[in-house]
Amino acid sequence: MRAPTIRDVAERAGVSKSLVSLVLRGSGQVRAEKRDAVLKAVRELGYRPNAAARSLSERRTRTVGVLLNDLRNPWYVDLLDGLNSLLSASGLHMLLADARLNRRVGHDLAGPFLDLRADGLVVVGTLPDPAALDAVATRIPVVVAGAREPVPAGVDVVANDDERGARLVTEHLIGLGHRTVAHLAGYGAVGGLRRSSFESVMREHGLGERAPVEPCDMTEEGGYRATVRLLSRPDRPTAVFAVNDIAGVGALSAAEELGLSVPRDLSLVGYDNTSISRLRHLSLTTVDHAGHEVGRRAARCLLDRLERPGGEGRLRLTAPTLEVRGTTGPPQVRGTVRG
Repeated sequence: MRAPTIRDVAERAGVSKSLVSLVLRGSGQVRAEKRDAVLKAVRELGYRPNAAARSLSERRTRTVGVLLNDLRNPWYVDLLDGLNSLLSASGLHMLLADARLNRRVGHDLAGPFLDLRADGLVVVGTLPDPAALDAVATRIPVVVAGAREPVPAGVDVVANDDERGARLVTEHLIGLGHRTVAHLAGYGAVGGLRRSSFESVMREHGLGERAPVEPCDMTEEGGYRATVRLLSRPDRPTAVFAVNDIAGVGALSAAEELGLSVPRDLSLVGYDNTSISRLRHLSLTTVDHAGHEVGRRAARCLLDRLERPGGEGRLRLTAPTLEVRGTTGPPQVRGTVRG
């Protein structure tokens, strides 16, 4: 059987083709009874608009490219949910690509979205080469979500207040009585902001000399190896602040293998409040940096750019909160056993 056409919908609803088009575009100029008749006919016939034909007539594809730094990062799930909720409500569809995989096979990071004539681009996370956005930003609206690297003119950035989040973690651990607090540091501007804020708070409390930092690649394995190095020191820390939840899980594994009890012997804090941190057997204290809200704000910025192109790029930060769970507590007094 042939697919139903817009003419079939019009005949079933008893209206003109132009009125059907208005309904499908979400126009507010159609009376309620006419709109209901058209939508009923669409459902009964199983009609699907011809996206290619509509793109030609509107000079838009109603698609948005979403370039992720690494699909393996669970924090992106919440961000994508917030992003898609607003884009979908506006009749836009996401096209996802993994920048890590594109790099491995030598593909251009953002070029494919231009080839597909995406209406706009949302870049999620830290890209290894932010300059790759320069050419794209001159042709379509671009929004960066969850990263703080320098961006081309006219590109909006929506991210978490990483300095505030790291301060919440460090003050929480100091408030519990910890005096030697280590940091598993990440890369990029976000990693740098979290590290500098951690070090600043430790100095404010006179603990700058008791704040060892170990770099890691923000993976579970990287967090594990960095924590083994920290816990092998003669002045091992009593608390560790990991740059993200994934590295924090690696730190938990290292503590367990070395025979340390969390949080009795070692307190641990992650960052991102991912679904991993909420698993009952982990119950990781972490920073919630509002991934869903970052996604929604990024979508709002992109929609604004599509309606009103041009203008200076803006930086919008969401407020973090600390989620205290089962991996932090007061330090154990050496030589005693807590009951």
